[in-house]
Amino acid sequence: MNASCQCGSVQFKTPLEKPLALYICHCHACQRQSSSAFGTSAIFPRFPLPDQDLLSCYSRPTANGQTLYCYFCKNCGTRLIHTTPNKNIVSVKGGCIDGLDWKTAIHIWTKSAMVPIPEGSETYSEDSGHTDYGRTQEALDQPSGCF
Repeated sequence: MNASCQCGSVQFKTPLEKPLALYICHCHACQRQSSSAFGTSAIFPRFPLPDQDLLSCYSRPTANGQTLYCYFCKNCGTRLIHTTPNKNIVSVKGGCIDGLDWKTAIHIWTKSAMVPIPEGSETYSEDSGHTDYGRTQEALDQPSGCF
């Protein structure tokens, strides 16, 4: 899948034709990060970062005590990728990816939702706890040296 920031300076392809999972998160942190009602994340196996000269990184602690690294375009500020060092998966911000099928998205942290959740959607009032992304889970649980 093709992905890019708002200004087009940072462009990259995801390592798979569709994400392992797609989340719409209604937590307060995602609301602030996106300056909107929710944040979106497409989960992919870890892959090399796009041109790091074009990226900046913001890091913050997570609720479970890990550090989340948040990469964004130095030029336009678009948040692009989130990662934690101990996982072999990354979260690509959904709004920067062309062609996502949003009907499959899992809504998490709905207890903080500011907008109605579509009827029939898979929902969780807090974190889904969903960490099984298929047959490659053992490999995805191992850290790698990509970034």
